Amino acid sequence: MDRFRQEKLQRYEEFVDKRLKPDLVHAIAERDKVFEQQKTFSDLRKNIENLEKNSVTSLRTLVNLGSEVYMQADVPDTKRIFVDIGLGFHVEFTWSEALNFISQREERLARQIEEYFRLIASIKAQIKLVYEGIRELLQLPAERSVQGPVF
Repeated sequence: MDRFRQEKLQRYEEFVDKRLKPDLVHAIAERDKVFEQQKTFSDLRKNIENLEKNSVTSLRTLVNLGSEVYMQADVPDTKRIFVDIGLGFHVEFTWSEALNFISQREERLARQIEEYFRLIASIKAQIKLVYEGIRELLQLPAERSVQGPVF
């Protein structure tokens, strides 16, 4: 293989290893963070719905103080709750206001997840395209896709 091809092959491999793969790992990590937020809001919605369904007006619970140290807490009035809206801010909501906020946030999180899925698919397609360029540089035969059932 001539020097020109070797240099081009090395640049392609570096692009995949130093740019595309880290971008893919970062996008997957960010998508997973959004999944966690979505689960948190879903759990909160279910808890509020259970409180409404069971007409709970007071509550006794355990609160995590940090480092897995818990303390018992009494909530005399559960009609209003504080919801973390982001950036360290908490807002006091009634149950219905909280449910409205949660549904709006869940819609936004679902859109963000879709955007991350598209981004991840795009990065994977770019990686495949670069690998196809490497294959052509090495003059290897194209991979065949298997048609029909494989068993």
